[in-house]
Amino acid sequence: QVQLVESGGGLVQPGGSLRLSCVLSGSTLRNSAMVWYRQAPGKQRELVARIGAGGATNYADSVKGRFTISRVNAKNTVYLQMNSLKPEDTAVYYCNSDPRLWSWGQGTQVTVSS
Repeated sequence: QVQLVESGGGLVQPGGSLRLSCVLSGSTLRNSAMVWYRQAPGKQRELVARIGAGGATNYADSVKGRFTISRVNAKNTVYLQMNSLKPEDTAVYYCNSDPRLWSWGQGTQVTVSS
């Protein structure tokens, strides 16, 4: 069974940092571009960061310079390092391939609040 599992979220104060992980089981992400998305309450899911199979990265303007996406194919894992967090980063964060190959995971909640 192919499964994506996101983890690493939590409650953090503005200006803080978190590192999210996305682990794929039952398949390999080695040949896929991978994307982190987020969905805030009452809003549509939006792309946050993308990493190509070869390692090229792209970011939403709202997170450029603060977030870093990376991957370790040997661990079937994609990471999202989030620094200088803002209240508007509060959302449930999900990962998947681009184009989407797998069912969505449960996501991981990130709450930025003082």
